[in-house]
Amino acid sequence: MASARDLVLANRLADAAGSVIRPLFRGDWSHERKTDASPVTEVDKAAEAAMRAILESEAPDDGIIGEEYGTSNEAAGRQWVLDPIDGTISFMAGRPIFGTLISLVQDGWPVLGIIDQPVARERWAGRIGQDTTFNGAPVRTRPCKSLSDATLASSGPQYFSDEDAGAFMSLAAQTSKIVVWGGDCYNYGLLAGGHLDIVCEAGLKLYDYAALVPIVEGAGGLMADWQGNPLDADSAHSQGGRVLALGDPARLEDILEAMG
Repeated sequence: MASARDLVLANRLADAAGSVIRPLFRGDWSHERKTDASPVTEVDKAAEAAMRAILESEAPDDGIIGEEYGTSNEAAGRQWVLDPIDGTISFMAGRPIFGTLISLVQDGWPVLGIIDQPVARERWAGRIGQDTTFNGAPVRTRPCKSLSDATLASSGPQYFSDEDAGAFMSLAAQTSKIVVWGGDCYNYGLLAGGHLDIVCEAGLKLYDYAALVPIVEGAGGLMADWQGNPLDADSAHSQGGRVLALGDPARLEDILEAMG
């Protein structure tokens, strides 16, 4: 389990990343394409390096899984999972709806998570067994009496395969028809705060979803794969990173049925 001390450390990591990101938002920086054609900026790399330096000094026995600099001490039972800028395209476009994701994974299960939007200075924090907070105050998801009342969000249609897109559109057809595109991790913070009902995505990596699980579930919601199973460190591989977040867990069966 994650301790209060772990949460303090996670907040320090978010502070360190934010201090790198804020001065360069809508500024001058270089970028390149990774092997999967996704963009990465020098800001992504610098923010992750700042977090890794703290962990290597203060938690040397723990492992680190980072989007930009890979895995270290992979045999450790405790792994810090870092995504310095989740939503790099939004960062590059000057849209402050990206976020820094920080998670602690214990024996393969996410037990602590931070979503930090450093420009707006908005921070969601979740720890298993504790209430999720937004800037220090508890937040809750909202009830959703029927799938037809639900507001649905996803990062973008281009991230779905043809088969997955069909499942998503089947779901969208049975919701309120209000679909929010874009937002990456920011959508999950909004869901935790009661502003969205469902987030549906595919192709996510561990660093994309690990931090989200304690946040959504600590606010009263549920996260699962597209089969309804809990998310763990293997879900990115075994289920293709197909992820659902629900503000109202009572809608899970309705959603799975709608997706076929």
